[in-house]
Amino acid sequence: MIKERLLTGDTLAIKAVTLVLVGLLFAQGGFAQSSYSKGRHVEPAFEGWRPNPDGTFNLMFGYMNENWEESPDMPVGDNNFFSPGDLDQGQPTHFLPRRNRFTFEVTVPSDWGERELVWTLNINGVERKAYGTLKADYLVDNMVIASETGSLGAGTSSPESRANIPPVVSVQGDNIRATTVAEPLNLETIVTDDGLPEPTDPVEEARQFAEFAGGALAVAFVTEENVMQRRLMSPPIKVTVQKVNGLYYSWNKWRGPGEVTFDKPQVKVWEDTRTSANSPWGSLWLPPPIPVDGVYDVNATFSEPGEYILWGRADDGGLYHDAWITVNVSE
Repeated sequence: MIKERLLTGDTLAIKAVTLVLVGLLFAQGGFAQSSYSKGRHVEPAFEGWRPNPDGTFNLMFGYMNENWEESPDMPVGDNNFFSPGDLDQGQPTHFLPRRNRFTFEVTVPSDWGERELVWTLNINGVERKAYGTLKADYLVDNMVIASETGSLGAGTSSPESRANIPPVVSVQGDNIRATTVAEPLNLETIVTDDGLPEPTDPVEEARQFAEFAGGALAVAFVTEENVMQRRLMSPPIKVTVQKVNGLYYSWNKWRGPGEVTFDKPQVKVWEDTRTSANSPWGSLWLPPPIPVDGVYDVNATFSEPGEYILWGRADDGGLYHDAWITVNVSE
């Protein structure tokens, strides 16, 4: 009887372990299916609106590409259009991975009223729409932008953030360029900024805290390696996406038939939250050095002939400024 009870207990234990393992297996399978490298759709997003001094309004759009690797292209037409009005409102036809916030703006007249501007996307066979409106709840200011992009925590503010003004971008040369396939095109851009918000410097912050808590001797134990290790192991502290503050400038393809490669590699403007990503949303990312003369220099190379639009963005962590140029590429 005792032996039978022991066997029964062992059997129950084995069954319990088996159920746990099966449950973990299915949970891992479910987790694996929650993110994708390719084959998924792109969700257009209405981010909000802001007024212009002349009485018109800007409707602000972005998108969520459900893929981590695939950057699909969809020309303006039946699968990428605005309505009512002109199908082409300057929207991208090349979609970078994952979340891209406040990517472009569409100006509507002062008498827009309660109408909606609808952006329709059909990528990888899935149609989605974003509805632009002037409803009061969608009014955007600089604090909203800084909060939504991760510079600030949700619902927080500071004198520094309120004083921040966007960087200013000035692309040198003509807005329309010409080059040939595989021939590098040099791009020089002057970016000026007010230095706010102050760039994130985790090593200096750690040294200041160590000096405050333990004096000069404690500071001696602070190294870049152990600070980065601590950042690597620390969980996010914001309920919104978390971003490292600091100025950068980045070129990306906006429209065009082929691939565009940039030398030097550009900081990612999309929310790549992976630890070591070259992205302000990666936990180990640090702002790149600002050129002494303020000129960001890069070469762009095109894989196929055709008309391209390149998009440049300067971002100080809280606010941004954009520029676009057209490049005609021949064989």
